Amino acid sequence: MSRSETGRLIAATGIVPKKSKGQNFLTDGRVADRHVNFAGVSEGDRVLEVGPGLGILTGRILERTSSLTCIELDDILADFIEEKYGGRLTLVRGDAVKVPFPPFDRFVSNLPYSVSTPIIFKLLEHDFKKAVVMVQKEFADRMVADVGGPDYSRLTVNLYYRADCRILENVPRSRFNPAPKVDSALVEIVPRPAPFTVKDERTFFRVTETTFNHRRKKIGTSLKAAGISKGNIPYADERIENLRPAEIAEIADAVFDESMQRNIKA
Repeated sequence: MSRSETGRLIAATGIVPKKSKGQNFLTDGRVADRHVNFAGVSEGDRVLEVGPGLGILTGRILERTSSLTCIELDDILADFIEEKYGGRLTLVRGDAVKVPFPPFDRFVSNLPYSVSTPIIFKLLEHDFKKAVVMVQKEFADRMVADVGGPDYSRLTVNLYYRADCRILENVPRSRFNPAPKVDSALVEIVPRPAPFTVKDERTFFRVTETTFNHRRKKIGTSLKAAGISKGNIPYADERIENLRPAEIAEIADAVFDESMQRNIKA
């Protein structure tokens, strides 16, 4: 699908690309080919695509498997996908952040920036083989960031706990219509067992979220303010951006032990 063809489809459907929805349509078929190749889609795979848009990935996925579910929020784009592909796929009309995901083996999507974070967190709650997502480059950098850097975040830690994640290639903004203000990247996510153990996952994720929400504060201070801990924890005087995920797990285990002792005394 070329830029001119994409422009023609935009005009034909009457869609007005909305920045609020992150509607920047990929126009480079070679990038789309590599995207689907990276995902390793084959016959029998159940594939989930969020935001099929004008179908540049959709058609390529259907060449490899007959089991595809697309979730599309925009009514005009949903009508277009339904008319073009009909009964060859299952179309779910709705907000992918809110609607339940069906069972799937592979996740292939060009994710709008506005929903990248909630969709990735939702994705990680499911059992699947591999995901390959197109996201804005700055978001991709957060996904794979190393400890101590400005991009190191709650997202980084949650991904590291649940999956191997790597940037496959950068995609210039010129490959989209309309062109966004920043470049994008293809990112691979492959689930695997956690590289360290935690006593309680819910506590681990809560500690991670709370401390990164106050990343400039000392860890002990932020957890005390949130009512999560009284401060008898390791790394209390550190800042979260300087701790590796396994060290954050040590804090979470201490918080969990503290809460269990409080429950016993109560």
